[in-house]
Amino acid sequence: MRDRGEFLFTSESVSEGHPDKVADRISDTVLDAYLAADPYARVACETLVTTNRIVLAGETRGPATISPEYLAHLARLAVHDIGYDQAGFSWRDAKIDVLLHAQSEDIAAGVDAAGNKDEGAGDQGIMFGYACSETEVLMPAPIHYAHLILRRISELRKIGDAHVAGLLPDAKSQVTLRYVDGKPVAATSIVVSTQHVDGMTQAAIKEMLRPLITELLPEGWMCPEAEFYVNPTGNFVIGGPDGDCGLTGRKIIVDTYGGAAPHGGGAFSGKDPTKVDRSAAYACRYLAKNVVAAGLAERCTIQVSYAIGISHPLSVYVDLNGTGRDIDPAKLERTLRDLVNLSPRGIREHLHLNRPIYVPTTAYGHFGREPDADLGTFTWEKTDLVPALKSAFGR
Repeated sequence: MRDRGEFLFTSESVSEGHPDKVADRISDTVLDAYLAADPYARVACETLVTTNRIVLAGETRGPATISPEYLAHLARLAVHDIGYDQAGFSWRDAKIDVLLHAQSEDIAAGVDAAGNKDEGAGDQGIMFGYACSETEVLMPAPIHYAHLILRRISELRKIGDAHVAGLLPDAKSQVTLRYVDGKPVAATSIVVSTQHVDGMTQAAIKEMLRPLITELLPEGWMCPEAEFYVNPTGNFVIGGPDGDCGLTGRKIIVDTYGGAAPHGGGAFSGKDPTKVDRSAAYACRYLAKNVVAAGLAERCTIQVSYAIGISHPLSVYVDLNGTGRDIDPAKLERTLRDLVNLSPRGIREHLHLNRPIYVPTTAYGHFGREPDADLGTFTWEKTDLVPALKSAFGR
């Protein structure tokens, strides 16, 4: 794609109030509760949200102190934090069913360490990681700015800022950028659909959002007025789970690279780090980001694969997308495997994943975020492998 001289590329984001993101938030709230009580708890929690109804299902293995009543309470607090207290979906009186059950003994036997057997992967699968030099956070520009717009609206909404008065939690954004010689140079269209209180006009919301978005984009990047679409269908009063059913894991492209890189297909939220769908995807992003940060390539895609119950990856593949600076991909594959143990246990220990750090990942992307040393979040965004990579390749 980027070999073309000029092209358009589009990515979308959704806010924390989007029904699928409400479900992701609750699933990772359950995960964090278990990991706070026992770092080695096992969780695979799926959530469904609809009109005044929340259903938790899946499997867990952890302390009995994590009761269904406690999880229902935490789910209400999550909905309260998002901001839903409307007639069709409220943290106060939504009915909550907790249908979690014990982890399958067959799965546990394959995953658990025993004797000379290391911890195995929680399932088979392929996972991808990606990084590029388009933005300071080494993420593709379309998804980066799509996230940035909604994060800013949410931050202002939660502090009661008058600039977004009347806007409600459910929202979507879509950013189309024009690329010239493989580099993004401007937005050609921007779409924002945001829930709002009854009585606000489409024109008023557009006037409200234009300066906010213009300020977030690089200078001169704002799209033409005719290509700036705000609430294209008109009213957006009924939103969130009252307007549409939400399910955990249904926004995997929003969670990753906005379609600019491959995705293995597995969702992240609600899964503990023995599930390589999550932990290995984080490890792949970590490795790819360090390759680009070390100046070895402008774009890097990494794939790994696993078999259930087997600790080591079956394959590690690196693609520098034609941007490697005289770098041998086979040598890079070997170097990365030497630097990081890519078994589920190795990833968990290297990135410190057995902690209650997952709620912040559930909206505005799992990648391209700032690591927080105090909270221990987004450790996979560190670039601490850069010195070793530069040394290995004489840079």
